[in-house]
Amino acid sequence: MCPADAASSASSTLAASSSVGGSVDSAVVGDTPVLPDHLLLLPLRQRILERDLGVRAIHLHRAGREEVSHRFVEDTAENIYSCSKTVTALAVGIAAGEGLLDIEDLLVDHLPAPSGGYGRGMDRVRLRHLITMTSGSPILGFLDEQRDHEDLTALILGTDLVAAPGERWEYSNGSIFLLSRVIGERTGQSMRDWLMPRLFEPLGIMNPQWHTTRDGHSWGATGLHLKSGQLARIGRLLLQRGEHEGRQLVPATWIDAMHADAAWVATGDVEPESVHYGYGVWQCTPEGAWRADGAYGQLIIVLPAQQAVLTITSHLEGRGMAEIARAVWQELLPLL
Repeated sequence: MCPADAASSASSTLAASSSVGGSVDSAVVGDTPVLPDHLLLLPLRQRILERDLGVRAIHLHRAGREEVSHRFVEDTAENIYSCSKTVTALAVGIAAGEGLLDIEDLLVDHLPAPSGGYGRGMDRVRLRHLITMTSGSPILGFLDEQRDHEDLTALILGTDLVAAPGERWEYSNGSIFLLSRVIGERTGQSMRDWLMPRLFEPLGIMNPQWHTTRDGHSWGATGLHLKSGQLARIGRLLLQRGEHEGRQLVPATWIDAMHADAAWVATGDVEPESVHYGYGVWQCTPEGAWRADGAYGQLIIVLPAQQAVLTITSHLEGRGMAEIARAVWQELLPLL
């Protein structure tokens, strides 16, 4: 749908709203209606209901404006799935800022060899390969025998690579888990506990639950449970380049690096919304937009050109998150 069609769709939605619930005060600039803040989400909400997109909550934050939100269900803590990877990426940035690591460090300089020694090629894996999921390790962390392994770290480190580091991209919970292990090794704490005073508590997230492996390490790649409003605070942190209420929680240069041109790696995916992956985030089709993305439609969409960030929590089964993203591009983006 082109912007003009999107504006027409929004106008139709507003007309329907007006006929049911009274007049709607709005102006028009060009072909696009300029809506009062409290109606901005109305076209997107209608699309969500019409297409049965399973969305549970929407939070829109724009610089200098009041937050606009809508919840379709009660706000309870839910697994944010692979949005957890983005939080782990933030942890890496904080650790780098404290001098604990560098993205170009070799993994073997942070994690000791398992009893059987490192797998072939593991000595060439850098932290950059882990965060972009280009390590070449076949231990992706999805199979039950891997997830339930008594020492997942040793399993990954001791397994031969199937591709040279940086050669190919493959979606991997295992690679992101190793970043959690690096932080744990350097700090002597689980990544979740280490992040409490550095990220979670300053954001008002007082007791987040994060799944662990059998031996007690934060999963990193998935399993963080947050309420939609809490996830939205992380979204604002991304938009504000790591700053929260006057305090720099994450280095601004790291937030920039997460979605810089140099960070993007080609995934080989045919879905336009999934063509490039960066440091724990995805590139979106609208110019300059990027996102955190979790299974079943957990999304933080950063829109720098609009000085906005949209956070969506969902439970959409059997359909890709791109359907939700396209609803955002067509029903909300032209109104911002």
